[in-house]
Amino acid sequence: MRRQLLSGLGLLLAMTVLTGLAYPLAMTGLSQAAFHDRANGSLLTRGGAVIGSARLGQAFTRPEYFQPRPSAAGDGYDALASGASNLGPGSEKLLDEVAQRVATYRRANGLGPADPVPVDAVTASGSGLDPDISVANARIQAVRVAAQRDMPVDAVLRLVDSHTQSRSLGVLGEKTVNVLQLNLALDGSR
Repeated sequence: MRRQLLSGLGLLLAMTVLTGLAYPLAMTGLSQAAFHDRANGSLLTRGGAVIGSARLGQAFTRPEYFQPRPSAAGDGYDALASGASNLGPGSEKLLDEVAQRVATYRRANGLGPADPVPVDAVTASGSGLDPDISVANARIQAVRVAAQRDMPVDAVLRLVDSHTQSRSLGVLGEKTVNVLQLNLALDGSR
């Protein structure tokens, strides 16, 4: 029995060192070496102060800024409450929310009642913290942003194009635009 106890304790100690110390240290070292910016949160700074992360969505409500996807995370973009609304496609509550968001989006961007609205403009992502919008969404919003900033629409569209990110691995998903990075570029173009 003593031999079994000692071998069990030895295995516990070995696995604790391996999985509790060696593996986390190796992964941390590898991520710092290979993906330093991402491993540290993809933080964006202005004037030496951190203003956000390129990987987490933020609320922009003023009309001179591009608007992100709606958030279902807590009171909006709350990383501690990250998650989806869990409302299914047949949910009356979800359908009402989306209808209200469509009307608000159309009104804010000067669209008519028959103009299509990108789905990412009116639905929250699975995490509620998605930092990106579709290119179609950004191009629609560009007209409003340009008018609010008294800029030519072509100049704003060029910024959208220069901040368009390609598909993951070249084939997965759609091209996207990071809202925080685009809004920072807009502020820098004044």
